[in-house]
Amino acid sequence: MLRNYSNSRTLGDNIRLGTLTAFTAGTINIASLLIFLSFTSNVTGHYAILAAEISKGNWSQVAVMASWIFLFFFGSFLSNFIVINFNKKSKYFAHAMPLVLEIICLFGVGVYGQLYYRKTLEETEVLVAIMLFATGLQNGLTASISNFSVKTTHLTGTTTDLGILVSMFTQKKYRKNGELIGRAKLLSSIMLAYVLGAVFSGLTYYYLEFRVFYVISICLLVVIGYDAYKIHVRHFNTKYRYNRIYRKPNLLAYLYEKIHGIPKSKKKRKLVFED
Repeated sequence: MLRNYSNSRTLGDNIRLGTLTAFTAGTINIASLLIFLSFTSNVTGHYAILAAEISKGNWSQVAVMASWIFLFFFGSFLSNFIVINFNKKSKYFAHAMPLVLEIICLFGVGVYGQLYYRKTLEETEVLVAIMLFATGLQNGLTASISNFSVKTTHLTGTTTDLGILVSMFTQKKYRKNGELIGRAKLLSSIMLAYVLGAVFSGLTYYYLEFRVFYVISICLLVVIGYDAYKIHVRHFNTKYRYNRIYRKPNLLAYLYEKIHGIPKSKKKRKLVFED
């Protein structure tokens, strides 16, 4: 999900990334609505409130709305900044770091809310700001590494794109286009996962309350852990194959052979080097 970048990503990569992150976005949005009476996975409504507060001359609320919008923007900026600056050193590190920062933010909101939250206006404004920064990180990451194919914190563009695709599928030539069919599958999976996350949050909030943010953090850890597992398994297999071909001592290959044994049908390979 996180290893590949831009055009090298497969449809499966994008669907896995999109569904898991959309599920967390839906969960975050409904949890924040129930707790803080505010949406935190997008800033469309906040722009409208900002304009309304400017027209009223309520400058304290203008400052709050502007800071919320800026933090969502800054989260997206920071995600792409990390990706483009660290991508050459380690794609996995560059793509995982924004999610690590998001987990820290959401886990912090959960801990503070569970132990210290007194429902004051100032506390609410700060916690909403942190969550907007977290979802900005997520949206910026998914859009950046997928070449803008995956955006999971809001469904306005997703619904629009899917509506356009469905209208195209009324013609036979488009129904046979594999790229368009794959795009429709991706958008549909994102929409379904977002709704499932929202329903899950609504059903479990009254039992979990702020602990729902721990569940969200676990979902994001699955995204990070999946690729870490794949990378280490691939590294392990590479080391094992290297040992089998060149007969060089290798701890990972030695442990593998101790656990699984060496197939009897395989004969030792000898390498002949010619000048």
